[in-house]
Amino acid sequence: MSQLLLNRSEFGDPANAGNLLSNEEANQLLEEWVPNERLRLHMKQVAAVMKAWAIQREGADEATARKWEQAGLLHDADWEKYPNDHCRVIIEELERRKVDAELICCIASHGPRYFGVEPVSVMDKMIYVFDELSGFIHASALIRPTRYEGMDVKSVMKKLKTPSFAAQVNRDDITDALARIDTPLEEIIQFIIDHQKAVE
Repeated sequence: MSQLLLNRSEFGDPANAGNLLSNEEANQLLEEWVPNERLRLHMKQVAAVMKAWAIQREGADEATARKWEQAGLLHDADWEKYPNDHCRVIIEELERRKVDAELICCIASHGPRYFGVEPVSVMDKMIYVFDELSGFIHASALIRPTRYEGMDVKSVMKKLKTPSFAAQVNRDDITDALARIDTPLEEIIQFIIDHQKAVE
């Protein structure tokens, strides 16, 4: 991915706190903007892992968990249709729809090296952690006859150390993201395996 700096540090309007798209609106946006089924699956997997983490690790209530989930679901919504303006277009669309500012900021910070926005909140940091690793773990599952069934952390760790495997996944981003949280890589990998395997 090339440099796609947003040249902004503030997103959305704090007055819109709690405003989310309805499930129907979010799914319609995905249908219109993301024809690629593999990309749509990636977004749904990140959404599932984000929601699970919010509930299980952060003790989030239903509304907060939905915010985490929607950030995951929409983080790459403009990637396919607007590759040269990735992140900018979905941010502007969500601002136009008066969506919660924290959700928009979370999307803006899912790739600090590219967008120039540092992850600040726990939600910001976790989408950065989950994004690359989720895709990597799914790639690892696809080459196994039993897919996620029986997949262990050790095999994923081994593949991470093999630069030729899923070479498009940036290992430096994974390292940087993990340095911002207190949870070991092995624990994150297991959490992702557990919570995205059923997503289709």
